[in-house]
Amino acid sequence: MLERFRLDDTVAVVTGSASGIGRAIVVALAEAGADVVGLDLAAEEAARVAAVGLRCDVSSADSVETAFAEVDARLGRVDVLVNNAVAPVPRVYPEELTAGDWQAALDVNLTGYFLCAQAAGRRMIARGEGGAIVNVSSIASMSALGRGNFAYSASKGGVNQLTRELAIEWAPHRIRVNAILPCQTRTPKLQEILDHPNVQAQSVLADILRGIPLGRFGEPEEVAAAALFLVSDAASMITGALLPVDGGNLALNAGGTVGW
Repeated sequence: MLERFRLDDTVAVVTGSASGIGRAIVVALAEAGADVVGLDLAAEEAARVAAVGLRCDVSSADSVETAFAEVDARLGRVDVLVNNAVAPVPRVYPEELTAGDWQAALDVNLTGYFLCAQAAGRRMIARGEGGAIVNVSSIASMSALGRGNFAYSASKGGVNQLTRELAIEWAPHRIRVNAILPCQTRTPKLQEILDHPNVQAQSVLADILRGIPLGRFGEPEEVAAAALFLVSDAASMITGALLPVDGGNLALNAGGTVGW
């Protein structure tokens, strides 16, 4: 059974791979035997953990196609894609959010996922041997977080439906498409949020942990383990799924409590 988690002779592309969750996913897939290509605006950082690191702006169709053409030239195919890139979005009230910042969130967090999935999907379809795509979504896609997460949450809601639609469209090609919904995870990005001048860190920390029944933040490696499962043959009958990696957050009613 354990061999079903192996990714030997597999080429995987991971976006947003230079740090945090993306970096952990690169490491997990590589340890399972995959040749991993990391796409990121910070190509040098991506290259430190991936077999190949390429600069890519996922919001640009030209940049995405150039990056995937380079994957073709170097490795010859794409078997796995993990969409993980995320846009830095100003944390402001919805009534203060500019159209430009709203569009920037959608360009990376949703359109970028589509462009990379399309590029990978075309190659998988042409090769005729199936494939696996995992989209890193968020608990914010399923319930509202407040605290200036408006554009981020809306874009992640779109990721969920993109996942379902592609899973159905590409099932005849044996391309499985799933999503992971992490809760707040211990990454540099989380620390940036807590350090934001508009955020009362101790109060927000208490609110976050109150909503996670397991009582702690997630770790990047825990999200990476879920990604490894979903792209491996261990998940060969799973497609169109939205997998929470959230310590029970989405199972907890907003009025509920962990203890009596």
